[in-house]
Amino acid sequence: MASAIDTLTDRALELARLTVVRRIITALAVALSALLQTFLIQAFVEPANLLPSGFTGIAVLVNQITSLGGVHISTSVGMLLLNIPVAALCWGSISKRFVIFSMAQVALSSLLLNLLNFDPLLGDKMMLVIFGGFISGLSIAIALKAGASTGGTDFIALLVSNRTGKTIWGFIFAGNCLLLVVFGMLFGWDNAAYSIVFQFIATKSIDSFYHRYDRVTLQITTKRAEEVMDAYIERFQHGISCAEVIGGYSREKMYLLHTVISTYESADIIALVCEVDPGAVINVFRTDNFVGGWWHGHVDEPVPTAVPDPDKPARHARRTPRPNELREDDGR
Repeated sequence: MASAIDTLTDRALELARLTVVRRIITALAVALSALLQTFLIQAFVEPANLLPSGFTGIAVLVNQITSLGGVHISTSVGMLLLNIPVAALCWGSISKRFVIFSMAQVALSSLLLNLLNFDPLLGDKMMLVIFGGFISGLSIAIALKAGASTGGTDFIALLVSNRTGKTIWGFIFAGNCLLLVVFGMLFGWDNAAYSIVFQFIATKSIDSFYHRYDRVTLQITTKRAEEVMDAYIERFQHGISCAEVIGGYSREKMYLLHTVISTYESADIIALVCEVDPGAVINVFRTDNFVGGWWHGHVDEPVPTAVPDPDKPARHARRTPRPNELREDDGR
């Protein structure tokens, strides 16, 4: 039974790596994310007078402010007006596929906000905050796991990360705080406080469902270092270090491989190592901080892929180090 399940799992992963299948998965996830976001705004955010984070929050705030005056800019229109310029700015710097699917999510959300009308499911405001925060995080995580996003600050964060290697989530957090201050001044501090709880639950929900950019360190003890490294670099293209060591008990020569990867890829990498060397010993350590070059993988793919880097095979073929040589590849 276990063997049959493993076989089906392997076949499913092979199928999932087909380009057309990945695009279908992404499209379906984008549609589901947009539907959930529409449901969230109409059934939770608006009835409870909450302020989401990011560009959606700005669009909601603009909608409420303009509703007080003579010119009304709806949330759906605001989402499009805010995201289109940022998407155009990011077009040449991040994955075009990521931009297209993310904008599809934004456009579909805007369309569904005008086509659908969800009534509030709950009468208690705190329940709206709690379950709304969960649905908000779920809708964002679904898009992210499929290789898309809900636009807005995701575009900006990825653009800055690709260009500088640094994160701007601190600035995004400061911007959300500023929005909450304006929201509280105009529409009451109670609503701002509820919105803080709402955003906190949404963030925790995303963290629970989406771990792609968490990192772990793999420490692999193997006697077949060359084969493991060749398969690993060809398949995943991350950097890896190799050192010759002596087993404390057996006194036999073996090799210690060391690499930092995304948790999103860990299961596939461990399976690959075990396939190449069934006798390998693998330790997995959580990596809280990492300094230096690190290849982030294909951000726009819904499943781990083995898309080759054209520079890697040539570079690897030019120089084949000796098995006992300490080496380190930065993965870039």
